[in-house]
Amino acid sequence: MTAGLRGRWSPRPRPVPAAGSARRRSGRLALAGALVVVLAGAGCTPGAAPAGSGPAPVSAVGSAGPVLPREAVQPLVDAVVHDTLKPLPTRRLAEDLVPPTNRWFSGLVFGEQPQPVFPMPLSFGLTEGGFSLGLPTVTATAQTISGGFAPEVAVDAGAASSRVSAYDTATVTLEQLDDGGAVLGRTVVAQGSPFVSYTAARPGTVRTALPFTRSGDVWTATVGSTTYGLVVTGGTVDAAGGRTSVTLEKSGSATWFVVPEGGSAAALAALAHPVTGSALDYSVGADAVTTSISYRAEGGTAVAVLPHQQQGLAAGTSCELGHYETIYGTMTLCSTAELTWSSPVTDPTSELDLSGLTADQRTELATQVRADVKATPTFPADTYYGGKALYRAAMLYSLALQVGADDAAADIRTRLTTTLDQWTDPKGCAGRTSSCFVYDEQAHGMVGRTPSFGSEEFNDHHFHYGYFLFAAGVLAAHDPALADRWAPVMDLLAADLASSGQNGAFPDRRVFDAYAGHSWASGTSPFADGNNQESSSEAVTAWTGLATWAQASGDQALRTEAVWMLSAEAQSATTYWTDVDLAQPAYRGFDHQVVSLNWGGKRDYGTWFSAEPAAILGIQLIPMSPAAGYLAGDPRHIEAAVAEATGGRFGQKFGDYLLMYSALAGEEQRRAALEQARTLDARWVDDGDSRSYLLAWLMSVRP
Repeated sequence: MTAGLRGRWSPRPRPVPAAGSARRRSGRLALAGALVVVLAGAGCTPGAAPAGSGPAPVSAVGSAGPVLPREAVQPLVDAVVHDTLKPLPTRRLAEDLVPPTNRWFSGLVFGEQPQPVFPMPLSFGLTEGGFSLGLPTVTATAQTISGGFAPEVAVDAGAASSRVSAYDTATVTLEQLDDGGAVLGRTVVAQGSPFVSYTAARPGTVRTALPFTRSGDVWTATVGSTTYGLVVTGGTVDAAGGRTSVTLEKSGSATWFVVPEGGSAAALAALAHPVTGSALDYSVGADAVTTSISYRAEGGTAVAVLPHQQQGLAAGTSCELGHYETIYGTMTLCSTAELTWSSPVTDPTSELDLSGLTADQRTELATQVRADVKATPTFPADTYYGGKALYRAAMLYSLALQVGADDAAADIRTRLTTTLDQWTDPKGCAGRTSSCFVYDEQAHGMVGRTPSFGSEEFNDHHFHYGYFLFAAGVLAAHDPALADRWAPVMDLLAADLASSGQNGAFPDRRVFDAYAGHSWASGTSPFADGNNQESSSEAVTAWTGLATWAQASGDQALRTEAVWMLSAEAQSATTYWTDVDLAQPAYRGFDHQVVSLNWGGKRDYGTWFSAEPAAILGIQLIPMSPAAGYLAGDPRHIEAAVAEATGGRFGQKFGDYLLMYSALAGEEQRRAALEQARTLDARWVDDGDSRSYLLAWLMSVRP
């Protein structure tokens, strides 16, 4: 592989094995312009924030209104070149729905055959006549934590086919169809729910080979050590002959569930009302962001909470129904129809705070910035390396202004502006095959020419476009006229990732999973282990870039949403990627300091592109942006993770980022890292980094 090679190349079923796992957080970077956020009352519509070099105060209720709604987006879509670089057939999707790329359930929709999905704590999959569900069994080896598809309850609805007919924040609805395409019934699967419900569209019978037996108002069956329950309304159950048949009236329902450890079938049976959908609300406060997911059901229901949700679960939530062991840790089951939790705010800072530097350090940086600007190569033409190069140049521009290297700032600004002018020409792709964007009518999204790492299949869009938005936001903060000039395309990139309100041109928040608290990188998720994400740090950078662009362009609603997603993603990144709690049962047998590639059904110490330990940790650090303070944590863990990744040798790929991360362990480590950074061979400075930024970061960080 060439230096800097990235990606989650979609056709590959499994990554190259390699190493990872970790702990919690304390410490931060001393960075400029800390975000000041005031939590407002419901219904408030925030005003636009002025453009400027630092973050302005944000007053937010988050989901008070749509982000980049139809009236704002559709004229921009109409004005840009339309083209489909690679069709993504939606074989199992209702015609009126926007294709759900980058979702936890995308594998149900795309591909020749449906793939299993993992709504947590259950696994779920479509079968020839219906569907299967079950609780995965968690096992761990030195390299992998597994909990794959467990089709323990197989339900035959007599269907000839199935399709996704609706989806929202946390639920997906599937229609089971007969030979003529008529609907037999509908099945709803919800993230966090222990229940899967089938509701009959017309009278009929569904069957399972499991011998359920009656106990009061609930039927139960045991598979191994797991007990499953069944509750039926508007129907009858026949459990003769070792099989179970449920005959339903029209609108009658059968609900299957898994009984948690420490819980009872009777307690869950009382809450087994079919879930019909979900809704999202979020807010941003001075110190925390809050996420609320409400589940619609005709009566009470239950939701299982993940470890990151448990850290800030709303007071008064009753979680005494039991627990499930999962690959992400122990989930507790709560009796609630509204799941609400908070996460610490991560500031979307886009500029290092160099106010504490000495005169000698400023002189050193000014000299290095001039050298790095002069040595900046031609910007690549694809969306990943091209975006990454723009981000690097924007950081050089920011540093040059701060240390008084005005000549270098003017030079790199001219190059950046010229290149971004090219990328943001709505008609650029009418005459070029690179350095431009098109709108894909079939998949409903923006695709760059030349694509890279499967971006034409909608892989990694947040990784790619976050760099563009970051760079454009940094420059436009100093020149508001650039925001107006670039908005026709930059707003479309923002909409591709983060629009809401069902504008019809893009899915709502394409890559971001509110329940999981993080993004998914694969567009079509053609894997038996569900969707996945590798570079948690580039996901954090994406939302930082989005917030930076929103600030510069004056879109307050977009900025609020970006801060919410950034904060949630940062919390999940530390909880499940870099700072995992090794005391959780899921990690017994796992033998590393980080988990670098997380899926719905497994978790790997490995990457898509390298088995080297330095790459496995490094891909969780890149590009160590000014907002990277979220990575700070237990110094002992940081030292252990760096030692595992480097073997004491920073002269290797990602050595620059590993030096930065090592500095978060303490002042002594920071000083040592700074000395090594001055002499680190230039080939080990990543193409998204520069020696100027590396030195400035290490000079300004406050462990």
